[in-house]
Amino acid sequence: MPDTLMIDCAHVSKRFYIYERRDASLRHLFIHAVRRHPAPANRAYFAITDFNLQVRRGESVAILGHNGSGKSTVLRLIAGIYDPTTGSLRTYGRVATVIELGAGFHPELTGSENIRLYGAILGLSRKELAARHAAVVAFADIGNFVDTPVKYYSSGMQARLAFAVAVCVEHEILLLDEVLAVGDETFRRKCLEHLKNYHDRGGTLVIASHDLATVRTLCSRAVWMQDGRVVMSGDIDQVADAYHAASSG
Repeated sequence: MPDTLMIDCAHVSKRFYIYERRDASLRHLFIHAVRRHPAPANRAYFAITDFNLQVRRGESVAILGHNGSGKSTVLRLIAGIYDPTTGSLRTYGRVATVIELGAGFHPELTGSENIRLYGAILGLSRKELAARHAAVVAFADIGNFVDTPVKYYSSGMQARLAFAVAVCVEHEILLLDEVLAVGDETFRRKCLEHLKNYHDRGGTLVIASHDLATVRTLCSRAVWMQDGRVVMSGDIDQVADAYHAASSG
């Protein structure tokens, strides 16, 4: 149903600790862990403070902001890579995450083997992987290199393969972090076309990006973040215009 809630972030905050002491031994760290006390830290900071977002089925939302604003942290929280320090966060349906392209790849394995590995990380069964293997290879367009160890791939080839695995699986929610800036122009156009088709079929999309032209094309809503807080949210054009004006000023 179009009104089905897919992502629900309510008053989410995320605190990180910066450890600057170098005198803590493994024994001391183990004792702190057993006693459920954090290891001594010189300072702590909030990367995200009181973040709220609801995304319904079929919506496409952009998260805008400069480097360090908290965009990637939000995606990692939604993906379940990080747990929120406070607040609640729920997703409904399978989530495919394209945050660090190739992060799950093993350099000694071939492209074909890494498709199976990366697909397993995304939660695909062997049967699902076998059914989609040919589509992934075709989308990545890396030719005979699919049987070559990934350590011999260029960064662009790794990006194409990782993106192909993520977008060729069946998922209800797709999270993207600045990945459309990777690859040549032909591959970028292919990715954009695929994402448009995915959205037209009712897929739910959340993109963190600096590319205002791309998010205006793909998204209907936007959230502008600064220093871990939401500055503005609403219609994509209104938020993108305000963000652009502030960035240019």
